[in-house]
Amino acid sequence: MLGSRIVLKKGGRDEAEKPFWISFADLMTALMVLFLLVMSVALLSVTKTVSEIERLKVQREQDIDALLEKVKQAADRYPGVTVDKERNVIDFGDRARFDTASHQLNPEQAKLLRAFVPEVLVIAQDDLGKRWLKRIVAEGFADQRGTYLYNLNLSLQRSQRVLCVLLAPPLPGEIPMSQDQLEQIRELFLVGGYSFNSAKSSFEESRRIELRLEFLSIGEPRPSTEGIPRGNFGPCALGN
Repeated sequence: MLGSRIVLKKGGRDEAEKPFWISFADLMTALMVLFLLVMSVALLSVTKTVSEIERLKVQREQDIDALLEKVKQAADRYPGVTVDKERNVIDFGDRARFDTASHQLNPEQAKLLRAFVPEVLVIAQDDLGKRWLKRIVAEGFADQRGTYLYNLNLSLQRSQRVLCVLLAPPLPGEIPMSQDQLEQIRELFLVGGYSFNSAKSSFEESRRIELRLEFLSIGEPRPSTEGIPRGNFGPCALGN
């Protein structure tokens, strides 16, 4: 009994002295996994956003092309009136050609405009038109003869003449525009004039008018006319 050896177990001490904290390598591995997870979620979100923007762009292009096709179908009923889908322009060609140094349109030309534009207004009021059509710019052009400022003013007068014709009383046999249509013209139409930088190959082709359709961008709000005072249309101030 006295000679027997007493053996002390060290297991308990060894286990108590084992480190409680995870190793530095394990910590870095865990952080790397967390980082990769966060980056994957972020990349997925960005990719989804980009895909949605691309989808909206494609949808906008398709809608505008469909809207322009409707305008083209309307123009096809008026020989000489064409639609350039690349430029978003309605060209009246010889059907609305001006004489040299003149901003007047003859009765037949005026009648054509008052017959065709209401069809465009109907398209502007359908779903695609309300969704994308921003404004219609009446653009007048002059040939290269004369000074730059003279032609610029003449082009502007030709643009104004389009609005004067549209808002003028109808000729006998014409269907008068409704008050709503006249208000649409006031809200949608903008006047613009160009001279030297938009000349055609011949003097005759240059003395023309075009209607250029402008469209809303994705997410762009429609311009509001609410609260803007509305006076009478009044007579055309251009004179003869």
